[in-house]
Amino acid sequence: MAWKLGRTHPSMRDLACVIAGGLAWSLVSPCAFAAPASIEPAQKAVMEWSRIRSETVRMETQWEWERETLRTTEIALQDRVRALEEKQAVLNAKSSGERKSLDELAAKNAATDAALKNTAERMQEIAAELTRLRPSLPPRLSQGLEFAFRSANSPTASVGERAQHVLTILTRCGQFNRVITPGEEVLRLPGESEEKLVEVIYWGLSHAYALDRAKGIAYLGGPTEKGWTWVAKPEAAAAVSQLLAMARDKADPAFVEVPARVMHASSKPIAAP
Repeated sequence: MAWKLGRTHPSMRDLACVIAGGLAWSLVSPCAFAAPASIEPAQKAVMEWSRIRSETVRMETQWEWERETLRTTEIALQDRVRALEEKQAVLNAKSSGERKSLDELAAKNAATDAALKNTAERMQEIAAELTRLRPSLPPRLSQGLEFAFRSANSPTASVGERAQHVLTILTRCGQFNRVITPGEEVLRLPGESEEKLVEVIYWGLSHAYALDRAKGIAYLGGPTEKGWTWVAKPEAAAAVSQLLAMARDKADPAFVEVPARVMHASSKPIAAP
């Protein structure tokens, strides 16, 4: 290294530069003059180290990004969990009241089912009792209620249908019992081998009169333990004939003495459903 002109002695800086240059030359000179075979492994090692370093940097960078993404996702999930927990608390409070209402409805349904079963059994008992009393009803009324009796005792009838037919029977019997019903009817009377058309007049459910004008015989009918029966009353033929005439507005009203008999078909009352 040359010194600047005008200087007779080198400075400290110049000496440092000379020393640094010598060291650089000593480090470079072996590689510069080394054989080509000794340079190739070093180059490979440098390249491999560079590749590993580059991959390490890439993985570190990716891990930093993924860690930040995971941290952000974790925060979002924690927020979501808190929101769901709050929503669950609200739903639990709401469903608690609903469960109580459902329990009350279940209890009411159970009570209703028990009452419905009891009503169904009671309706069957009433229908059977009315059927037992049917022979004691006036023949005209009994025939008119044929469908109601058959339907009330049907095994396939629902509770509502059975109750409707039972109510029909009771209503018709009550209506029939409040009026006097004259008319004509085909009956098989005592002492007769065949049915014949006769004039009748029903005094409610208690008794009735029948008149065979061809033979001039009157009959008194009413409920007995064996059912509705007719008893011949020949001595009352004229009175019954006059009674029928007044019922049909063919005679003036008057007091008429006719035989009567009041009997109870059954002493066992039928309780209301």
